[in-house]
Amino acid sequence: MLTTIAVLLLISSALCSGSEVYVGEVNGMIDPVVSQYVSGVINQAENANATAVVLVIDTPGGLDKSMRSIIKTVLASRVPVVGYVYPRGARAASAGSFILLATQIAAMSPGTNLGAAHPVRMSLTGETTVENKITQDAAAYMRAIAQLNGRNVSLAESFVLKSKSITEKEALKDGVINVVAGNIGELLNKINGKTVKLESGNVTLETSHANIVRVPMSTSENFLHSISNPNIAYLLFIAGIFGIIFELSSPGAIFPGVVGVICLLIALWSFQTISINYAGLILILFGIFLFLLEIKINSFGLLSIGGVISLVLGSLMLINVSKEPFISISYWSIGSVTLITALFFTFVIAKTAAAMIKKPETGKEGMLGLIGETKTELSLEGLVFIHGELWEARTENEKIERGRKVKVVGMENLTLIVKEVK
Repeated sequence: MLTTIAVLLLISSALCSGSEVYVGEVNGMIDPVVSQYVSGVINQAENANATAVVLVIDTPGGLDKSMRSIIKTVLASRVPVVGYVYPRGARAASAGSFILLATQIAAMSPGTNLGAAHPVRMSLTGETTVENKITQDAAAYMRAIAQLNGRNVSLAESFVLKSKSITEKEALKDGVINVVAGNIGELLNKINGKTVKLESGNVTLETSHANIVRVPMSTSENFLHSISNPNIAYLLFIAGIFGIIFELSSPGAIFPGVVGVICLLIALWSFQTISINYAGLILILFGIFLFLLEIKINSFGLLSIGGVISLVLGSLMLINVSKEPFISISYWSIGSVTLITALFFTFVIAKTAAAMIKKPETGKEGMLGLIGETKTELSLEGLVFIHGELWEARTENEKIERGRKVKVVGMENLTLIVKEVK
């Protein structure tokens, strides 16, 4: 009898230890790469008949289209999905809060926060009718997700309408999340035995002894995820333009041109994933054109001022807010690019102006007015030492003794015409 019990316990232990929980990480911007990655993690978990998927979340938000794609994948998953805001100091903000509330079990670690999901507004005036529609659409989507998983609907809606953000303790107390856990091990123990509702039916979780299978992003996914950040894409675009400008201004340099084209192509790829407002893009290019024009035309700074205004407005308008309400280019990035661009062209313009008014240093014009010393007696012709060199020189009907100071007053071919300095 004891032997039979022992065998049953061993079998039970083996079965429990054989269950797996797949863990993926949703870090940084929510973009198409993250959407594809999450889909891959869930597909792997489904194929392996895993017990659950844990999405470790730490994001400021991201693209609306990518967010909705992730949510559709989560809701259609045949494996329970657990959203877990981790580690301490992490957040599920903006689009991240939608994803967390869409998971069958929402969890947070101590010292984290959730919310602030109001769509980003990029207009310089008050909220427009279009922006109000975007906000109402986002609020309705949040309500639907909260209702589906039995969470606090009014509080979830306030994340969108009031940009409300709450801590993990507040979220647990007010029924927005299910669990607070310090690490994944603790999380799996706390959710063990919980029943969740999937599209295919109810599932009871058995996670206390599950093996953790971590699924990291591939190298290519990490690279593409990095450059999909709108701030990085914006900086790459500006760097690409400058690289091409340098190449055109110094033909044959090669390096600036190659780097510029590479940066520009990467930026254009990133822009495909972000939904760009082409009016903003044209304004940025027009601003750079005005700066270049300032170098050729002395407008006393008017073209430069126009360039700054065009660059700032274009940068603010670059993201199409009607399609991507949850992202924007940071004001820090816009300010830095504008300041550096303005300072660079101011420096170039100043150098150009100085070169135009500077006294020539070569040729006939460069020799006029120079002071030298006679090395031979000049009784019409002789030698003078000027500018570190010996020159043939002649006077205008005067005799100048050796060792006297003379000034260049003219030049014929390679012979200097000098006059004694009294």
